[in-house]
Amino acid sequence: MGSHRRHAPSSGSDRGAVAAAGLLSVTAAALGAVPAAATPYDDTRAEVDRLYEEAEKATEAYNAADERADGLRRQVRTAQDGIARQQERINAMRESLGSLAGAQYRSGGLDPSLALLLSDDPEDYLDKASVLDRITVRQAGELRKLRGALRSLAQDRAEAARTLGALEKSRKAVAAHKRTVEGKLAEARRLLNSLPADERAAYDRATRSGRAHLLGPGAAAPASARAAAAVAAARSALGRPYVWGANGPGGFDCSGLTQWSYAQAGVSLPRTSQAQRYAGRQVPLSEARPGDLVLYRSDASHVGMYVGNGQVIHAPYPGAPVRYDPVGMMPVSSVTRV
Repeated sequence: MGSHRRHAPSSGSDRGAVAAAGLLSVTAAALGAVPAAATPYDDTRAEVDRLYEEAEKATEAYNAADERADGLRRQVRTAQDGIARQQERINAMRESLGSLAGAQYRSGGLDPSLALLLSDDPEDYLDKASVLDRITVRQAGELRKLRGALRSLAQDRAEAARTLGALEKSRKAVAAHKRTVEGKLAEARRLLNSLPADERAAYDRATRSGRAHLLGPGAAAPASARAAAAVAAARSALGRPYVWGANGPGGFDCSGLTQWSYAQAGVSLPRTSQAQRYAGRQVPLSEARPGDLVLYRSDASHVGMYVGNGQVIHAPYPGAPVRYDPVGMMPVSSVTRV
């Protein structure tokens, strides 16, 4: 660094001492070993950033639980419809069997040997007996069908009960994640509100909350027509608010924005950033093109859409609207081409 440059010749030992001192200074700063450099504002901002990150992770967990609950609700509705149809079929079978039983009683109520002795026309009796045999065979077949239908109905009801149990667990998970998110966000708001006005303004400037763009996208071509359409949709959402758990069009969380943008291009993406990571082909960051999904942090708990010129469009966190930010705003874990 220029401020450490010496104009007079230095000995090797002097140069070594200066280099060692510089290395120690950098290392100490990296490890946070210089408490004098930290201020209450820095501590508050770091804590707010941590709370926002944890809230975002909880939001993605909420999205996953909510998506599972939606799927289970659909399964329950399908199962209930199937059970109702099966019950109607069983009721019809029972009515048919009741009619057959009545016919059997009316036709065969007498003991066969006594009926033969009393019959004025043995041939007529044999004809009736033959009809009765056919009814009995048919009745046995209907009974087998009924038993099979009842077993199937019992299995479907048991499966529906298990699905309902899983749905209830998923509902509880959704509620728990919601409480976690709300708690983290409330604490972050409390900390921000505790800052003096000038420090709060400094935080807003540092995070660019309220800005809808930086430099804007470059001239790089999207990887496909659907990627181009998704980029256009994401750009149309610039300035809309971050709303946790929302996937548009009035507000978005991070994965909600990318899901909604690709939906406008006719492409269905999973709801969570973790699942979106595997919604296409992985490419190096150096080869990213507009429309590619950029996943952040090792757990892929944040996602943005690359738009060129080293920029992404994303929904950052509460209080910051959908906007452009540098692609390197936080550690990139992967890039997915849809």
